[in-house]
Amino acid sequence: MKFIVIGAGLTGFQLTKRLIDDKNDVVLIDSDAESVRQASSRLDCMVIQAKGNDLDVLEKVGIEEADAMIAVTDSDEVNMITCSLVDSVYPSVLKVARVRNEEYYLDKEKTETWKGSRPIYGIDYMVHPDSEVASVICNAVFHGAVNEVLQFEDSSFVLVSLSVGGRSVLDGARMKEIRGSAKTDFIVCYVENETSAYIPSGETVLHEGDRIGILTKKDGLPDFFRMAGVESVPIHKVAVVGAGRIGTQIAERLFENSRRNGLKKFFLPFLNVEDASSVSIIDKNAELAQAAAERFPGAHVFNADITDEAFIAEEDLASYDLVISATRNHELNMVTSSYFKALGVQKTISLVGSSTMASIARSIGSDVAVPIKETVVDCILGHLRGGAVKAVHTFAEGDLEIVEAEIPPTASVCGKLLKDIASPGSFLILLVKKKSGYEIPVGDTLMEEGDKVIFIVHEEDSGEILQMFDGSKV
Repeated sequence: MKFIVIGAGLTGFQLTKRLIDDKNDVVLIDSDAESVRQASSRLDCMVIQAKGNDLDVLEKVGIEEADAMIAVTDSDEVNMITCSLVDSVYPSVLKVARVRNEEYYLDKEKTETWKGSRPIYGIDYMVHPDSEVASVICNAVFHGAVNEVLQFEDSSFVLVSLSVGGRSVLDGARMKEIRGSAKTDFIVCYVENETSAYIPSGETVLHEGDRIGILTKKDGLPDFFRMAGVESVPIHKVAVVGAGRIGTQIAERLFENSRRNGLKKFFLPFLNVEDASSVSIIDKNAELAQAAAERFPGAHVFNADITDEAFIAEEDLASYDLVISATRNHELNMVTSSYFKALGVQKTISLVGSSTMASIARSIGSDVAVPIKETVVDCILGHLRGGAVKAVHTFAEGDLEIVEAEIPPTASVCGKLLKDIASPGSFLILLVKKKSGYEIPVGDTLMEEGDKVIFIVHEEDSGEILQMFDGSKV
């Protein structure tokens, strides 16, 4: 397939790399000479210096033949105008734009009434990076502030990443021997250590320090925390460092969930935020702090520097159960999480730039490190992987992908048993959603038209495996 990416920043570069790795024809365009120079030296694709919103330029690189155009420059307006321009001449080209400003997002009820007409602004999919990141962080909070947490729509299952503790029953255990130790069904989806990340087999032996991805039902999480030697800490008091767009969205979601009926029953023992007064918001920018105070009148909002030891002591921030560092300064977020962990805070979360930085953040004290670049790229890829694919999530610094797909009638797997399509070590089907709901499949599970399947696959094998499920390759 052919893709044109506008913007060679961190997100554009990573997205282009992922598309190239999947054997696609990609053109990368940016107006900045230095960005183009760096991308040209590191990417095996056409990289040109030009304005992405110039239709003549787009036509010269083959926009009429492209399957999709993705605009991820630093300017919302440029991204939107570029999509609108292309839509007016080449409406069949799929258009994706990164748009940060919430004011450009229309009410869902309005957009529903316009179904069947041309897409709003000429954009098929608008990706809101702040919203995507806030969702990932809050999912982690709601499930005990362990590493990555992945929820599946309308499912009671959840995938969490845990580190095997030195005194846990998992240290030194063989995979096939631990299946009877849990009280609920589960799958160990992947194992990651200092040298590799892989899909395990029954003979795989776990060791202290291994990070494992466990798929199980939400009510089974405390059991697995105990098995892995992870301390489950009820979260009553939360500090959100950063009152920018991401920080305020995190706070909003915390308050929204605290108001829902049955929250305590659903999330205990992980989250028990009684009301807004249980949440503190901290930012050294006076305007942002004032805006947060007006938006969240019941919360404790401080215009202060999180690195000020006197302020930390005066407000007794070390007594908090969870500190979320979500400022625009990713290095500060890492240091803040590490510092509060050293002070005795039970759980810390930090927003970082990339999966590489996330690994470093976890090594110095962050219980959860959310990479904004990979989060946004995953969201975009979910829109580009073909009609069958509904979402893509990466783990282990991009080495592994979890794909959500719906089986069309033309798929080669349609009508086959799981045991007949299985490829141990290459991919693993985690869940199948049939009319009765989600289930962990067995060898005799039949793959049928309309089934939603969730599987994990090595990144280098994803194109081939995707062909099995929808007949296309991206």
